[in-house]
Amino acid sequence: MEDTQGKTTVSPEVLTTIARLAALEVPGVSRLAPVAGGVNRLFRRGTGDGVRIEAKENTVYADLFLILKDNVNIREVSRNIQQNVTRAIQEMVGMDVGEVNIHIEDIDFEDGEAQA
Repeated sequence: MEDTQGKTTVSPEVLTTIARLAALEVPGVSRLAPVAGGVNRLFRRGTGDGVRIEAKENTVYADLFLILKDNVNIREVSRNIQQNVTRAIQEMVGMDVGEVNIHIEDIDFEDGEAQA
């Protein structure tokens, strides 16, 4: 049998999808927030709703923009998101993860609770 030599490349969109799904699995996450589009962001690949991904030399750097459920421990949920996203990227694509930055954009309150 002959070993076939070749190369596998993973598009930023695949990494974005993995990060998004891994974040949404974490209890306390309500949904992802739209990524604010910066004027200087000419390189738009790897940017999806709620996720900005950059890959440099087999290392992934991720920013996740999230809306959490109310009555959760933000620090704990953020740490769980970082761990889950890191694990998912490492296991599914075998890339190293440099950073997973969490940006809490808002809290989803149940109807009637957030009355002034």
